[in-house]
Amino acid sequence: MARQAGVSAPTVSKVLNGRAHVAPATRDKVEALLRDHGYRRKRGAARPRPSGLLEIVFHELISMWATEIIRGVENVARQEGLTVVLSESSGREEMGLPWVDGVLTRDPAGVILVMSDLTAGQRELLVSRDVPFVVMDPAGYPADDVPSIGTTNWQGGYTATRHLLDLGHRRIGVIGGPESVLCSRARIDGYRAALETGGVACDDALVRHGTFQTEAGHHIARELLSAPAGERPTALFAGNDVQAMGVYQAARELGLRIPEDVSVVGFDDLPVSAWMGPPLTTVRQPLVDMAEAAARLVIDLGRGVQPGMRRVELATNLVVRGSTAEPPPAADA
Repeated sequence: MARQAGVSAPTVSKVLNGRAHVAPATRDKVEALLRDHGYRRKRGAARPRPSGLLEIVFHELISMWATEIIRGVENVARQEGLTVVLSESSGREEMGLPWVDGVLTRDPAGVILVMSDLTAGQRELLVSRDVPFVVMDPAGYPADDVPSIGTTNWQGGYTATRHLLDLGHRRIGVIGGPESVLCSRARIDGYRAALETGGVACDDALVRHGTFQTEAGHHIARELLSAPAGERPTALFAGNDVQAMGVYQAARELGLRIPEDVSVVGFDDLPVSAWMGPPLTTVRQPLVDMAEAAARLVIDLGRGVQPGMRRVELATNLVVRGSTAEPPPAADA
């Protein structure tokens, strides 16, 4: 292999073991030869993971949502004597090549990617070095051979909207995350299905997309709630609890009361949801349980244990609190 690449044997060894001090062009050449020759590190070979690391890769590491995931992974890592390290893709759904080089250098016991995707080439590199990985809450549809942990997003969107319909609401707005993100699309698809089965036409003007951040919830809610009383939604389904905080702020600024003037439902059931004023009705996504399942799965994969199912979805359920009620009597419900 070294002769074909025109480099020394120690250089090939550095590439194989993800070590630093290899020029990018040389690393690419050696990696290409390894792929051409179908190189795979033998699973179960006597090669301990000296780092003792379990790596979490976040799409964005800026909210309480991420804290819950870290807590779940830490629960398992502590039992296994592993240390958790964090990476962030700075809002990108796909990780760049430098990140893969870093992973090969760190040589972790496993990688958990949260709302992030890998390219086929990146998956190939991790597989060739026997670095196990699991995708949690995948941004897109994972490949058939990619283990993933998710939740019933469609059912959650359906249940949240059905709850509002049962209260008598007919003008229900929804604030989703990015249209390209799988969980956001599934929640809105559930919302549309609930309206259809409830005999309510979906008004596309009430369907909005943003980020999963407070600012998006605030900005979009102000637009929707600034409409005249007869055109204004009497309820808003926010794509997550962080967005719902922005909805609360927008309602306060516009002099609207929750739930007397507008009902609000979130998604996630973060610990802070129960302490909002009023406490937030939300769809509970078992984030800690999902993170624990992802950590156990990736550790098992590292031990050569193949899962019975490569795609696992944990159930959501509605938690009803004080932010939802019947629509105001004067509303055109």
